[in-house]
Amino acid sequence: MKAAPIEEKDRIIALDIIRGLAILGIFLVNMPSFFSPMLYVDQRTYWNDRLDIWTVNFVDIVAQASFYTLFSFLFGYGFIIFMDRLKEKELSVPKYFSRRLIVLLAIGCIHTFLIWHGDILISYAITGFLLLLMRNLSSKAMVWTGILLITIPTILLTLLMLLSMMMMDGNIDVYEAYQGTALQSLEIYANGSFMEITRQRMEDWAFVNIANSVFIVLSILPMFLFGAAAAKERWLHNTEENLGVFKKLWALTLVLALIFKLLPYYAGGNLAVDYLQDSIGGPASALFYFLTIVLATRKGVGKKILSPLRYVGKMSLTNYLFQSVLCTFIFYSYGLGLYGTFQPFQGLMLVLGVYVLQIFLSKLWLSRFYYGPMEWLWRMGTYGRRSPLRKSPNEKMRA
Repeated sequence: MKAAPIEEKDRIIALDIIRGLAILGIFLVNMPSFFSPMLYVDQRTYWNDRLDIWTVNFVDIVAQASFYTLFSFLFGYGFIIFMDRLKEKELSVPKYFSRRLIVLLAIGCIHTFLIWHGDILISYAITGFLLLLMRNLSSKAMVWTGILLITIPTILLTLLMLLSMMMMDGNIDVYEAYQGTALQSLEIYANGSFMEITRQRMEDWAFVNIANSVFIVLSILPMFLFGAAAAKERWLHNTEENLGVFKKLWALTLVLALIFKLLPYYAGGNLAVDYLQDSIGGPASALFYFLTIVLATRKGVGKKILSPLRYVGKMSLTNYLFQSVLCTFIFYSYGLGLYGTFQPFQGLMLVLGVYVLQIFLSKLWLSRFYYGPMEWLWRMGTYGRRSPLRKSPNEKMRA
């Protein structure tokens, strides 16, 4: 029997479920960097226990480069929704979206330099201004621009890496030069003062973001454009009409994700292969996850199973920051001081435990309030006025 079209409230639920899944996936990838110097070591050789190696490989295949790209897709989708609402209210899109990005940038700077170095919000905010400039492109133009932004740099960089490997006879150990930095990072996060940790945070952020800024934008902007194009085509409004296309695209992204995500495991790990795994496998798996949730939530059973994720998704910014605050308290010296004592499988268990806690806390909060606390602040900063936060007693009863 053909499934009924998704109602408006159910479309919102589907989108929130995807956001909730993205927050879980991002947490999986981020966790090792909370308790070990993962920026400066190769995870595939750093751990010795078989269970830890299995955990590293699992996260690498399932989550690495998949969920920040999925969240980038959702950012682009949400931008079009936000833009349409501004147009309905006859408000300026450049003015209010720019304010939205500036507030996000400020939150990202506080997060980066006072809490945890692995922030993605700064990159989203900066890249968001490029999305703003490209907002009037047609959906087809957005898709083709996104494809070109992925394929051209990927081809050029892969060829460059292969050439470098041939010149070096394949012997390139990118982590060898950072052994001292890894030991320094381990010592400071485990035993340093707050100011010493803050300086290390800034060094870690600069290590990743300054030299790689162009590559970070090139990994985020295409997904912004794909998400914006999907919203312009009203994917979540016209699911049944586009069902055939969705199923074909689902199968295509599954095949691409399997080929490129597993590439290092059957072709041997090297710089070029690892880059292809992320640059192609990441976006492909992100779109696969999005389409899987959209197709699964067409029916009541899928929606029922996945619906707890929506509570985390409705408070995605708050929950993302909560993970950083909690984990840095657990691991850094000014908290419980457990940095360097955890291993990947323990980290995986912690991720699952914290995420379940976030589901319950988010559901409890949303039974009393319209928005998460950070979403509320972001909204106030965007519109420049106070928004209602607490629900009335009657609304609490309905919730």
